[in-house]
Amino acid sequence: MVRYDIVFVGHAATGNIVPFKKAAYTETGGAAAITAMAAARCMKRVALVTRLAKGDEHILESFKAVGIDTYIQTAEETTRIRIFHRSANVDEREIFLTKCAGFFKLEEMPSFEPCLIHLSGLSNQEFTIKFIHGLKKRGFLLSLDMQSFVFQVDDKTRAIHLRDVPEKREILSMVDIVKLDVAEAKTITGSDDLHEAATIIERWGCHEILITRSDGVLALRNGKDYFVKFSNRSIAGRTGRGDTTIGAYLARRMDHPIEDALQFAAAMASIKMETPGPYMGTMEDVLARMKV
Repeated sequence: MVRYDIVFVGHAATGNIVPFKKAAYTETGGAAAITAMAAARCMKRVALVTRLAKGDEHILESFKAVGIDTYIQTAEETTRIRIFHRSANVDEREIFLTKCAGFFKLEEMPSFEPCLIHLSGLSNQEFTIKFIHGLKKRGFLLSLDMQSFVFQVDDKTRAIHLRDVPEKREILSMVDIVKLDVAEAKTITGSDDLHEAATIIERWGCHEILITRSDGVLALRNGKDYFVKFSNRSIAGRTGRGDTTIGAYLARRMDHPIEDALQFAAAMASIKMETPGPYMGTMEDVLARMKV
């Protein structure tokens, strides 16, 4: 079996992004790919498992170029999204899933040695509870972007709406680390206070919780929380903020304490937010930003 530090699972996608009062642009990659890129920049051995239609493999070229091993479950179509920012508040977005590559299949997962797997879905159209149970039975540690369940697709309009998840306690009891943003946290806990929301989630059985907000990121474990502010000078690359944060955090957390990992993740996400696309800098860039 193949050995990795972290395996990222989620749809590769093309996204059309319309910022507030600025020109639209297109990004390729998707949440899982952007997260994997952040971890790969931390000199970790990283793999990406995704679903793509035949002929769209080129979407993964830039990720392969930095040493990410890619595994494809073939789908009928490749996921495509559209994101509209209707105001200057970067956390207020309208998202549409215009095409979808479908749910991941446990029987098509490669034979990896047990390691940390991060599930990074763009919507609730990627992972089932049965899939998570199956990974847990195979001995993997699990990290989850809660977007994978609270981003729920309207069958008619294809709009993605934030909605509560009836099975949230079962899901969160199976994962070791969970990442949310403040809106997602409020959706499932009823609170937009970062500490209170994280404490509620911890009571449901998840050991380590990250919650991002426009001004920074909080981490909580064993009832103790830490908060680090972002230092970005612009929000030109806001899309992928949370993905970069959790990718950097997971990689750094493997051999550093929570507070250091959180500072590192906030620094990388801050640099990334200044430029559209995945993080393309170096470890040295992040370490320098941590000193600012």
